[in-house]
Amino acid sequence: MSPRTLTPLDRALVEIERALATVFVPKPEALHPSPAGAIEDGELDEAARRHAAGLMRVNHVGEVCAQALYFGQAAVARDEALRARMLAAAAEETDHLAWCGERLEELGSRPSLFNPLWYAGAYAIGAVAGLVGDRTSLGFVVETERQVEAHLGEHLETLPPGDERSRAIVRRMKDDEARHADNALAAGARLLPRPIPSLMRFASDVMKTVAYRV
Repeated sequence: MSPRTLTPLDRALVEIERALATVFVPKPEALHPSPAGAIEDGELDEAARRHAAGLMRVNHVGEVCAQALYFGQAAVARDEALRARMLAAAAEETDHLAWCGERLEELGSRPSLFNPLWYAGAYAIGAVAGLVGDRTSLGFVVETERQVEAHLGEHLETLPPGDERSRAIVRRMKDDEARHADNALAAGARLLPRPIPSLMRFASDVMKTVAYRV
């Protein structure tokens, strides 16, 4: 029996389901165990705990945006292999989302209240990039993952010294994001022209500033 062809309504419902699951399930089921699993929680005073929670909330938002970006790109991808690649990357980002959500809970905090807004914006960017062309879509992946890799590197330096659980998660995420960027380059990404990377960096800075607090 051949697989059923999805109607436009079917596709819309799939995208709505994905959005709701990403935005409103802060700790989805991960496919792989957290890198922090075997690490004992260190002693953190209140200020250190709030700071760690702020950074992990930023990382959780980053994973919400990553999901949205990949889903938006996959929704309009012309090439079936590229669509499958985007969905596979989104599945891996689900692990990151789960790990960050779990760590936020451990720190006595919560995800950003603006997650629906972050998701909608990233999904729109992914869809627009995909409509421009598959190579441009891959170029957005490269630039996004490079910027995420950079801010995760900053977090490794600024997390409280006693928070090795968060640090283990961030280190693993950083490695995965670098691999996603390398894979997109190998798949034929067209690097984005100026000033797009600078605009993306500005938008990311705004998001990080807001998400750290709320």
